[in-house]
Amino acid sequence: MGLPQLVQRLGAPGQFLDPAAVDFVCISDNYYTGKTKPCLTHGLRGNVYFHLEVLCSSKDMHSGVIGGSVHEAMTDCVHLMASLVDPSGKILVEGIHDDIAPVTEHERASVANVEFDIEEYKKDTGIDVLGKKARFLYDSKEEILMHRWRYPTLSLHGIEGAFSGTGSKTVIPAKVTGKFSIRIVPNMSPEAVHAAVRKHVEAQFAKLGSACQMKLTMAKAGNWWYRDPDDPNFKAAAAATVRAHGQEPALTREGGSIPITEVFEAVCDASCVLIPIGASDDGAHSQNEKLDRKNYFNGIKTLGCYVDELAKLVPPVPAPFGGDPVGDKRRNAKRRRCKIDLMAFGCDCLDCQVD
Repeated sequence: MGLPQLVQRLGAPGQFLDPAAVDFVCISDNYYTGKTKPCLTHGLRGNVYFHLEVLCSSKDMHSGVIGGSVHEAMTDCVHLMASLVDPSGKILVEGIHDDIAPVTEHERASVANVEFDIEEYKKDTGIDVLGKKARFLYDSKEEILMHRWRYPTLSLHGIEGAFSGTGSKTVIPAKVTGKFSIRIVPNMSPEAVHAAVRKHVEAQFAKLGSACQMKLTMAKAGNWWYRDPDDPNFKAAAAATVRAHGQEPALTREGGSIPITEVFEAVCDASCVLIPIGASDDGAHSQNEKLDRKNYFNGIKTLGCYVDELAKLVPPVPAPFGGDPVGDKRRNAKRRRCKIDLMAFGCDCLDCQVD
């Protein structure tokens, strides 16, 4: 049983996450954009992960004895992987950008309040090892952050089955599996991305005229997430941040994916806020990952104040004539996502009234 299945089981009536008993959700699993200014995160990119398998033989072969007479799986796989994205980061899959929601001026303006130093970011990412040649795909803070948060990206992760050990080995691998993923943004869907990638890969493979066998698999997919920062949950988190840090938090998005966020919201029928505690140089998922003591203690203070601020929200309104009280579930309709405009909340269109 995975975490999504566990959450769904606990979301049944009378269980720990019974929607009738849960009004708000909080997750702390991301980071500041800098090292000192606290943030609240209201958007995440999704992730669609692919396996690209190419088979040329039932066994590995010797490149001296056999090379030059067979179609090689590694050659085909490298060609196909290279056709997905160019060195500037542009995704080359046709139609992949069709469903992206237009960027608003409000979104662009919000980036200005974010703490972010390009030179420090070079150290955080480790590209400073390149010396004077160290540079990013974009020169400005705004463009770097928007391409981390608001635009899709395609990354090549590796090739399974290829020789990767130390030394030299003259093997032609019988089967290799290329691995890549696409970070998706509003209003892209994993299904549409899968269809576009499959069409592209099949067309590129046909151009090779290869005798190899190719198979593309969508290994896993998590949707993007977006929440209106005017939601009461965010108001409570912002007030808590001011109490703990003495300053207003920046409103940020996150380039990474936390798929369970959407699951919690759907199962609990409650809005979620992401309260980062870690700094930008914590080194998530890398060697020597850390959490500064200052962030740890301020995180304890922030989460304690957050619970206190939630308690200050307007209590349920008593219903007239002894009916059921009108609680947050009905009063807080603004947290519900519009079924047509996926970045809008609390609308009263006919589609959203049918429940």
